[in-house]
Amino acid sequence: MVSRSPMHWARALYSAVTWAAQPVLRRKLLRRAQAEPVYAEHIPERFGRYAPATLGEDGRGQWVWIHAVSLGETRAAAILLAALRQCLPGMRLLLTHGTATGRAEGMKLLRPGDLQVWQPWDTPGAVRRFLRQFRPAVGVLMETEVWPNLVAVCRQEGIALALANARLSDKSLGQALRVAPLARPTYAALAAAWAQTEDDAARLRQLGAPVRGVLGNLKFDARPDTVQLERARACRQAFVRPVLLLASSREGEEAMLIEALHALGPQARRVQWLVVPRHPQRFDEVAALLAGAGLHVSRRSQWVGGPPAGAAAGDIDVWLGDSLGEMAFYYGLADAALMGGSFAPLGGQNLIEALACDCPVALGPHTFNFSEASELACAAGAALRAPDMDHAIRQAMALAQDPPSHLHAVRQARDFLQEHRGAAQATAQAVVALMRAQEPFLR
Repeated sequence: MVSRSPMHWARALYSAVTWAAQPVLRRKLLRRAQAEPVYAEHIPERFGRYAPATLGEDGRGQWVWIHAVSLGETRAAAILLAALRQCLPGMRLLLTHGTATGRAEGMKLLRPGDLQVWQPWDTPGAVRRFLRQFRPAVGVLMETEVWPNLVAVCRQEGIALALANARLSDKSLGQALRVAPLARPTYAALAAAWAQTEDDAARLRQLGAPVRGVLGNLKFDARPDTVQLERARACRQAFVRPVLLLASSREGEEAMLIEALHALGPQARRVQWLVVPRHPQRFDEVAALLAGAGLHVSRRSQWVGGPPAGAAAGDIDVWLGDSLGEMAFYYGLADAALMGGSFAPLGGQNLIEALACDCPVALGPHTFNFSEASELACAAGAALRAPDMDHAIRQAMALAQDPPSHLHAVRQARDFLQEHRGAAQATAQAVVALMRAQEPFLR
């Protein structure tokens, strides 16, 4: 009788659960499609079944596969991809996602000969069908997307799978250690992990990940959309008041803002407020929440050109950024930003993007998704730290209304970003080296 280890049984149980959950996934996709129709498209791809148009037989062994689950990871992937195309001018990209926003953003990255499909659901069968169809030369998971069967089957099929721009918070480490018989062999089976920070590397090693380097955060190498920034700066010439932005807000944070604005009373009118929710399915919900609080709202989707300015903006309390792909425009409009996800215990959103647009940021207490970048930015004077929304608003208002302080913060942000660039080229070179090491097995 063959004895099976706890690790074997852990993945077997996990595989049984993911297999049994397939009908639930289908129903969830159809529900989400009511708000975002993309979720109803190409559903068979979720289960490793692809249309003839995506067979790509001539691409076997040539695909550079990048998995970017959602919007933030896709933006990081875009930075890496630009460096990869320089190293591999003829590369063919296989790009996978898990969310509608990721897929929409990813479409912008495709060139003739590239493919974009959904990530297969993490059952052994779906993953195996995906891998045997495309047979990528190398696989790159962005940031945190480590799935047990995806990693295990890649190992079985001889496909090197790496985790790039890797980060792991204390909270995520604790969660993984609670299912250590599943998590440890999963991380250990990766071909490489390239961490953002030394702290991330130490946590990844606790799970057995083969950390091959601490290369920094790809997002420091991002360059904002210059067309959007120029358009924003042209609009700002007509503004009477400074603009404060609640950027990438998450559920509960708009209510915090409303409460703080009511507490400020007439002082709140000294600045123009701009709110950009993180998720597009919440645009209508946030608009209704703001209007229900007695605030006059102007939605980006209803603007002709730029936002209302001068007399036209006189009775508007909040601009609502209800569009996708325009964060550079929103940051360009703003004199300072409150970073969403950091006031509710959600880990914070990407402050680097704001700083790259010359928009200083005020952070709440919860920044574990960007812990080192947040601490370094605050230490460099490029960002402010606040214990709650009320204090952050007062700090941001003071900064926005004091031109010398604002200019100093912008200069500090530029110096801070320049000091930490270089991860894109280093990661691209590491991916190419890993792919080259696989070439004998792909012939």
